[in-house]
Amino acid sequence: MHSLLNRLAAPVLCVGLSAWDQIWRVESLPQGSGKLRASEYRDGGGGMAATAAVAVARLGGRSAFWGRGGDDNAGRAMHTELAGLGVDVSAFRLFEGARSSVSGVVVDAAGERSIVNFRGTGLPDDAGWLPLEQARQAAAVLADPRWPAGALAALRAARTAGRPTVLDGDVADPEVFDALLPWVDCAVFSEPGLAGYAPGAPGDEARLRFALQRGCRLAAVTRGEHGVLWTHGGALHHQPAFAVEVVDTTGAGDVFHGAFALALGAGAAVAEAFRFSAAVAALKCRRPGGRDGIPDLGAVLAFLQASKES
Repeated sequence: MHSLLNRLAAPVLCVGLSAWDQIWRVESLPQGSGKLRASEYRDGGGGMAATAAVAVARLGGRSAFWGRGGDDNAGRAMHTELAGLGVDVSAFRLFEGARSSVSGVVVDAAGERSIVNFRGTGLPDDAGWLPLEQARQAAAVLADPRWPAGALAALRAARTAGRPTVLDGDVADPEVFDALLPWVDCAVFSEPGLAGYAPGAPGDEARLRFALQRGCRLAAVTRGEHGVLWTHGGALHHQPAFAVEVVDTTGAGDVFHGAFALALGAGAAVAEAFRFSAAVAALKCRRPGGRDGIPDLGAVLAFLQASKES
C-alpha cells in the first residue's frame, strides 16, 4: 500500500456533508428523560464526506472537500479547521443567510454513540458552480447522500472519465440512491442505510444484490464489529473487523470510507482496499474524537504487519 500511495499524485475528492460536532462523553447513553453528567466535552468538525477528506490527508494523500455551509460561526470554523488539516477547501462554499449543519454527539464508556443532527437551512441545492473538471482528473471521488445534486454532478463527471467512484451509503431517501447508484463503482452502505433502501429484502446479502440491480458495480455493507460484507463478480466476500479496545466509534464509518476511496484511487485491489480501510477504522476507534483518532499511514502499515504476524 505504501508504494501505491507514493505514486498517487491526484487528489481524492470528497463531496457532501460537513457538520460542526459537539461531543459529550458519559458513562451510559441516555434512556428516556432526565439529566446526565458529562465527564468530557469537546467540539470540532464532523460530517461524513468532510471527515473522510481529513482521513485521506492524514494518511498521506491529497484531498479536497466539496460542500456547502452557512456563513455563520459553525461554517467558518469548519472551513478553517479543514484547511488547517491539509484539505483543499476551495470548493467548500459558505452561503450568506444559510445555517450550517450542527451535530450533538453523546458517547458512552463503551465507545458507542448517539447523534442528533441539524442538517442546516438555506443551503442551495444547485451544484452548477462545482469545478467538475477536477472530478474528471481526480484519483477517486467519494460522495455521501446529504447533497444529492452535488454528489450526482461529481460522480457522473468522474465516472464518465473513468475515475473510481465511491458512495457512502448512509440513511437517505430511496430516490436519492436510485439517482446516484448508476454512477457508482463501489456503494458502501451502513447497515441502517442498506436496510432502509431495501426493506423488503431478507438479510444483508439479498439487500446487497438489490443495490447491485440499481446500477452500482460493487455493493458493500459495514457492520461494525462484524466486519464488511460485499458482493463483487457474482460472489459474496467478507472482511472481518480487527479486534481492538474501543474508546470511541465516532467518525469510524467516515474514516473507513475515506481510506477506502484513497486505496482505490491508488490502484489497490478491492479486497486489499477493504482490509486497509478496516485497519484504519479500527485504529481510529482506539482514540476519542471523530478526527483526533485518525491514524497516519505508518501506524496503519505497522498494525497490518503485526496482524499478519500474530
